[in-house]
Amino acid sequence: MESLSKREAFFKNEPPTAKFDPTTRDKLDHKMDKEKENGHPETSGKAPKELDGYVGFANLPNQVYRKSVKRGFEFTLMVVGQSGLGKSTLINTLFLTDLYSADYPGPSYRIKKTVQVETTQVLLKEGGVQLRLTVVDTPGFGDAVDNSNCWQPVTDYIDSKYEEYLNAESRVNRKTMPDNRVHCCLYFITPSGHGLKPLDVEFMKRLHDKVNIIPMIAKADTMTPDECREFKKTILNEIAQHKIKIYEFPECDDEEENKLQKKLKDRVPFAVVGSNTLVSVGGKTVRARQYPWGIVEVENLEHNDFLALRNMLVRTHLHDLKDVTNNVHYENYRYNKLASVATKGKEKAVGSKELNLETAEDEDSGEKYYSVFFSLHKYGI
Repeated sequence: MESLSKREAFFKNEPPTAKFDPTTRDKLDHKMDKEKENGHPETSGKAPKELDGYVGFANLPNQVYRKSVKRGFEFTLMVVGQSGLGKSTLINTLFLTDLYSADYPGPSYRIKKTVQVETTQVLLKEGGVQLRLTVVDTPGFGDAVDNSNCWQPVTDYIDSKYEEYLNAESRVNRKTMPDNRVHCCLYFITPSGHGLKPLDVEFMKRLHDKVNIIPMIAKADTMTPDECREFKKTILNEIAQHKIKIYEFPECDDEEENKLQKKLKDRVPFAVVGSNTLVSVGGKTVRARQYPWGIVEVENLEHNDFLALRNMLVRTHLHDLKDVTNNVHYENYRYNKLASVATKGKEKAVGSKELNLETAEDEDSGEKYYSVFFSLHKYGI
């Protein structure tokens, strides 16, 4: 009887709902940590035994480190905002390199009449560690008179990358699985001082279940410190009012890490300034913007939040952004996709008394979602 109720709940005509929620991420991590501490059932509750000598498994972290460095890392960063907010400049400042060349100029220098999604890939190397960075830009976003559905190309792109990864997972040979999923979306907010625009609210509501959104106030040097603080409060209140889920920092057991994360949380949304210009300040060359009244240093936390953004995005939370993408957003997509395929298979099975394997085949790639049969088995079919 219980199996029947599960089956009915799974195959009812309503669209399947995601069973993974970002708010439960910390609980799941805590549960997994407890399970690791307890170990296997036969060893749970027992104190670890001290060894008489050196065995060598304490070297395992070094093995993982060497393998990771040899393989390299992948990260996909999406930047979204209206033209003229300094998106390309900020990306160049973040990674201290010019991602765009004369042959491939920045999106602001290309004439686009519609919203398009364009990618730029670059291989970065720092201290022997390689990072394959993919920057996804959206020239033309919010620039039209009628911006209805201007977020559709962005959502289609994110879903297409999830689809590619799901197809790669479903193949018999899974040796090559490049991770091109979007791990983070930097959303640039115009420094108007009057809160979010309807387009900002609608875009973030459309994408907050698909990608990690980090809101940012662009060109923060156009506002006074008091105006910036009030603008941040207004944005956070509107985000809470519209129930928009932005990226949440994970809970930490370490007190020092919690203090560090609190400092980062207090700066959200990040009010940033970017610059490709090097200026000499006190005998030191820094990236800055020079005005008649003074100089705004990019990497000075007293002037803007750029340094906090880079620390969070690259130095402290890059791996967590990838984990949330894989364990929450991608799992939501995968669950909904396989559940819909299973629903179609069930409907066809009811009519023909047998489950046609073709219902589990993806028309675009020709690959079969073998995982769907495990889902059918799970629900007692």
